[in-house]
Amino acid sequence: MGLAESNDVLCYNVSFDSAQEVSAVMLPRIALLSALMIAVCGPALAEPLKVVASFSILADMVRQIGGDQVEVTTLVGPNGDAHVYQPTPGDAKAIAAADLIVVNGLGFEGWFDRLFKASQSKALVVVASTGVVPLTMKAEDEGETHHAHGHSHADPIDPHAWQSLANGRLYAGNIGEALAQVAPERAEHFLAAAAAYSQRLGVLDSWVHHELGAIPKADRRIITSHDAFGYFGKAYGIELMAPVGFSTEAEPTAKEVAALIQQMKATKVRAIFIESMSDPRLTRQISKDGGGTIGGVLYSDSLSPSDGPAATYEAMFRHNVSVLKAALAPHG
Repeated sequence: MGLAESNDVLCYNVSFDSAQEVSAVMLPRIALLSALMIAVCGPALAEPLKVVASFSILADMVRQIGGDQVEVTTLVGPNGDAHVYQPTPGDAKAIAAADLIVVNGLGFEGWFDRLFKASQSKALVVVASTGVVPLTMKAEDEGETHHAHGHSHADPIDPHAWQSLANGRLYAGNIGEALAQVAPERAEHFLAAAAAYSQRLGVLDSWVHHELGAIPKADRRIITSHDAFGYFGKAYGIELMAPVGFSTEAEPTAKEVAALIQQMKATKVRAIFIESMSDPRLTRQISKDGGGTIGGVLYSDSLSPSDGPAATYEAMFRHNVSVLKAALAPHG
């Protein structure tokens, strides 16, 4: 009986010199050894699942849970803006070949339904935000997120639910269950990985509460490029203002920008933050006219490239909180 190495997993090769060696005593041992070989070597030899994620934050979640058991294609990559994304023929090709497709839902990917239909894909589609209690513009206006723009149409839903780590844990569970559904033979692995990832997010959530809780409530007021932090503000007690609503597709009018500047002066907002995917010119102009300071760059709808400060979902939260604390915490 020898030892062979395959795919970084040690597997046994069994051989015998004569039939006599295969006795009634040995047969149970061989059966046990065969079962161990299947359990230990099997998953490592299985083909990775082909998963398409609509944008970079979901792609990272899939990788954190799936590990080397998934091959992930991201449609809207790092520093990309899913609100204005234009799908390509290559996207349809990737979707057609996928085993699983992960989208945010809540109206975030307005282009996805047409793309999926065009691809003729038979893949399972999981909506990662399933189970989230969505926020609306009206609810945020009545809470701690405020808007400089008017809205007479039906109340739109805020799709940025991942900006609360409690919601992020729901996303993790939904993704783990979807992977398990697509590959039931690996269900135990995916569900355990999703649970471990969710636990990490819970620890990070406690850290965020602790760090931001140290900032006096009166100083927890900020302006961002667009209204992507409503769930963050509600979860962690930050009062937010933005010149643009839930989507970056529409530009604010001069009247709306002027209203925001007036509100900024009245509420004594100390810092304005640029979003990584947004044109910083408007934010800088508001800062200049309103007398605030640029507090730094926040990541909202996308991650940074791998060499940046927000290359994972967890790193994004650590970066954003550190930038907010540095700009808002009392000095001296």
